[in-house]
Amino acid sequence: MSIEIDILNGDASWKRAEPLLQAVWSPDAAEKPVWADIKWAHADLRVLLDAPDDSGLACHVGIYFRTITWNGHKVHVGGIGGVSTRADCRRRGYASLALDAAVHTIRANDAVKFAILFCEPHNFAFYQARGWHPFSGEVYCEQPSGQIRFEAMAPFVNDIVRAPRQGKIDLCGLPW
Repeated sequence: MSIEIDILNGDASWKRAEPLLQAVWSPDAAEKPVWADIKWAHADLRVLLDAPDDSGLACHVGIYFRTITWNGHKVHVGGIGGVSTRADCRRRGYASLALDAAVHTIRANDAVKFAILFCEPHNFAFYQARGWHPFSGEVYCEQPSGQIRFEAMAPFVNDIVRAPRQGKIDLCGLPW
């Protein structure tokens, strides 16, 4: 058995990714996550990992490219979002493989200085074990109501070149 990883256009691959994302984060869940009412950006690219047993899509990672500001300076970054693995495919290393493919794709863009993602506390150890660092500063983003301080999930950064660990980041758009 082999694992197949595709990196596809975000909009074009949405129909393939949507069922997995809906299954992992059911909109009908009784207990809504703190980020349930956040409006999210659409991925520029998607890493899609198929289960080796031909049972379909096992894992998804969204990739985002954007010019943001850090302490008032424009910086081109790569974003990671929508990391999800089908329940019956967890604890097999699929998310690590897909995340590595996403970071490799971000690194291939010479303009990117660092990567950023947002996660819940139960995922902190997962990302830290893979080279991500907590960002202890403030993060701002756009929402339909205007600019807000983004506190729904914790920011983590990855040193593509060199990532800041504190300061003020404005995502200059929707979060991912």
